[in-house]
Amino acid sequence: MAVAVRTVQVVITTLALAGCTTTPTAQDPVFLKLTDLEARLIRMERVIDNQSLIELATQVDQLQAETQALRGEIETLVFQTEGADSRQRELYVDVDTRLQALEEGQRQASAVQLPPAALRGFPDGAPPSVSSGLAGSDQDNYQMAFELLRDGRYAESATAFDRFLTVYSSSPLADNAQYWLAETYYVQRQFTTALGAFQEVVDAYPQSAKVPDALLKIGFCNYELQQWGAARDALQRVARDFPATTAARMATQRIERIIQEQG
Repeated sequence: MAVAVRTVQVVITTLALAGCTTTPTAQDPVFLKLTDLEARLIRMERVIDNQSLIELATQVDQLQAETQALRGEIETLVFQTEGADSRQRELYVDVDTRLQALEEGQRQASAVQLPPAALRGFPDGAPPSVSSGLAGSDQDNYQMAFELLRDGRYAESATAFDRFLTVYSSSPLADNAQYWLAETYYVQRQFTTALGAFQEVVDAYPQSAKVPDALLKIGFCNYELQQWGAARDALQRVARDFPATTAARMATQRIERIIQEQG
């Protein structure tokens, strides 16, 4: 801008010298040109001296910096949201997978009959009725509670499984019922309650086939509660004591995630 001003000044000076031999008049083209150039030069000098342009440039720089900072915060929020969505998807995929496995087990168990020794002493070879208001067999009530869980009616399913465990505490299905009771809490993200219910599977039914899955979920619950040490202990136990199982594979994956997240 300064170069341009100097250039205009040189031009004005040259034209002035050229017109010195005559007296300028209002109609003189050289005089008119000089007047126009002088007016334009004055405007340019005012623009250069105008501090508002400098202030505007400063404000633009500040806005750019703020925009960059906001972009970084948005990217962080997106990452955190995607992480939460991923954990939620894993939760429900895990539930769905295990529900399918249970359905297959239920079909196989439907043909299983109680051994004759278990019915000895009961009238007509049938177990005594229960005055709890439950109708049907333990198998029927278990299936009913399970259907509620599969339909997403978690609170009702929890009540049904809890009543099942009270009435049919000695049923061969009691360990599964305890596990799925814990699962109703887990899918509702009631991790503290779910943790105790999964631990009951391990403590009360140590020979149950559901122990690996219960230990896995104990690890998951502690993970969600940010109890990292307890989470690792449970997951490492699954991987160590029940190798070559789906639960062990999932436990190993979660251990790797904890390591990445904790640095």
